[in-house]
Parts: sequence; structure tokens; C-alpha cells
Amino acid sequence: MSWINRQKVFRLYLVIPGMAVLTGNSCKDASPGNSIEPVSVSVTHVQKELVSYYDDYPGTIVALNEVELRSEVSGMVTGIFFRDGEYVRKGRRLYEIDRSRYHASFEQAKASVEIATANVERAQRYVDRYTVLSEQDAIARQRLDDARTDLQNANLSLVSAKAGLVRAQSELNYSLIVAPFDGTIGISKVKMGSLVIPGQTLLNTISTDDPMGVDFVVNEKEIGRFQELSTEKVSTGDSTFRIFLPDQSVYPEEGRIQAIDRAIDPGTGTIRVRLEFGNDQRKLRAGMSCNVKVLHGSKEEDLVIPMKSLLEQMSEYFVYVVDSQKARQVKVIPGAQLEGKVVVTGKLEEGQLVVTDGVQKLREGMPVITETSSAGSAR
Repeated sequence: MSWINRQKVFRLYLVIPGMAVLTGNSCKDASPGNSIEPVSVSVTHVQKELVSYYDDYPGTIVALNEVELRSEVSGMVTGIFFRDGEYVRKGRRLYEIDRSRYHASFEQAKASVEIATANVERAQRYVDRYTVLSEQDAIARQRLDDARTDLQNANLSLVSAKAGLVRAQSELNYSLIVAPFDGTIGISKVKMGSLVIPGQTLLNTISTDDPMGVDFVVNEKEIGRFQELSTEKVSTGDSTFRIFLPDQSVYPEEGRIQAIDRAIDPGTGTIRVRLEFGNDQRKLRAGMSCNVKVLHGSKEEDLVIPMKSLLEQMSEYFVYVVDSQKARQVKVIPGAQLEGKVVVTGKLEEGQLVVTDGVQKLREGMPVITETSSAGSAR
């Protein structure tokens, strides 16, 4: 029977009359007892390399200092002294609330202080005069005591009048609203003649615009990394922090960490980080969205494999490694992509052979014939 090919066995199947006679040709038995023809694949070694790449985070541009302008006095708006969206300097007049009654109250309070001062001086003269007469026994002791009481009351009235003057002066000052710092003022919420209610009516919002902040959130596992970045000295030309604007252009200024929030959000397990960027060209506006890129320059080598080695199954990723000329499936977690390569973590080890071409033909434990493929270094 040597003429019979071990890989090809001809069999004859007899069936009941009226049905076709079946013959089999080149039929492979996939049972474990039979051998499986090896699959030819290309492989490469798992490498460890120092890699640099950028992590992406969605961010929002914010003003580092922003104030809502509200009046502390009531009245009609009688003056608006700026153009909407204008850059204003600290101390510049912005709004005037009807000052006539506050000016009148101030003048009245000032007059009350003058009257109270005159009363104190008169009461003091009586005390001085009665003190001399009392020493000469020229008047009753009760008269001196009454004069001293009048002086004390006059002094208290003066204190009250001065407090009223301070209050009137404050109200007069509050009726004129000025810029609290250098910044850009928004579009006015009120018009000339609008009624203003103290503490309630929003007049406008003013914010600083150079520098500007960029807020984004990071996972709590990254806190240590960002704390290290916040203590590192930023040099000219440092590209650790970059932002892409909504039109996908790269913002030319370098950034640095301005603050890390005090606490983690227990609902999301994230913490807010704020970057600071110069904005002398006024390209950044509060509320603008952006894409934050943070340089990941690892101090330790990472495992790197070709991107085409990854096999996705049910939202999980695997690779095939070759052990003793057989394919074995290993679960990995892909990271940053680097020009055709990918950083991975998992149960891979440096130097293992990972399949690059032919992964779709493989199954666990299948025999393979390997051909070494070349792979460039990840940078």
C-alpha cells in the first residue's frame, strides 16, 4: 500500500438506491490525532525602546481672572463709558448709576459732621468754663456734671455723623463703577436708563486675557506625573504642553502648569489641571474649546510592536507569539501609536517573536513556519 498518499485517502460511500454515490478527495481530518499543515507567517522581535509621544486631552480656555460687574446701589443707569468688547485699564469708569441723590446724601452727611463738630466744641467750652467756676465754688457741682454729659453726647453724635458720612461717601463711590483690573469687557447687559437692583442686576463681565488658562481633566492615576511636570522648570522652546485651536492650527506659545485642583471628583475619578499660556496676540478667548497635547517622554523603555500585529476581538486586543514553532495568543493593551508601531502593555516580554503577517489565518496552538520581517525603531 505504499502507493497510497498519506495525506490523500480515497473513500467510497455506499448509499441506498436512488441516491448519488459520494467520493471524497483531499479531505483533511481536523481531529487532534491528525497533523495540521503549518502556516507560513512573518514575525519580528518585541523591542524595548525609549519613546516620546503626545497624550491628548479635550480642554477649555478660561480667563485666569474674571469678575461679574454688579452694582451695590440702586438707581437708573445714567452713563456708559466704554465700547462693548473693548480692552480697558484698571480704574477706568465703566458705568454710572444716577448719582444725584447719592451726592445729595453725601453733602447732607458732611453738613451733619460739621454741625456735630461745632456742638462738640461748644460743649467743650462749657466744660472748661464750668470747671474753673467749680474750682472757685462759683457754681453748683450739678452744673459741671451736666456740661460733661452734654460733651459726651456731642462726641457720640459726632461719631455717628462721621459714620453717616462714610456710608454716604461709599454709596456715592459705588454709584460710579470702574474696572477692577486690566482686561477685556464684554457686551453690556444693560442700556442707558435701565433700572439697577443692588447685587442682582448683572451689568457686564470683565476678564483678563493675557495670560490665559486652559482647563482639562486627567485620571487620578496620572496625578503623580502631572505633579512632577508642575515642578519642572520650563525653558524657552519647551514643547511639553501644546494646544490645537478649533481650526486645528497649533497655538505657537508654550504652556506651563498653573495649578492642579485640590480634590478628585469622586464621581469620575478625575482631577482638573490648569495650564497657563501667553496671549499677547489675543488669539485665545474664554470659553473656546481646544485639544491639549502633553508630551509623554518616558524615562524607562516601553515595549513596542508593529501596529499590524494587533488583532481585535470583542473590543479586546491580542497578538500571536511563536513558541516552539506554534502560535500562542496573548492579550495586550495598546497605547500610543508611533509611525506604524504601537506601545503595548501586557504579558509580552522583550525578545519574543510576535507575528506581523498572517495573523488572520492563525488559531491557538497552530504550527507555523516563520519568516523574519524587519521593523524600524520607534521614535
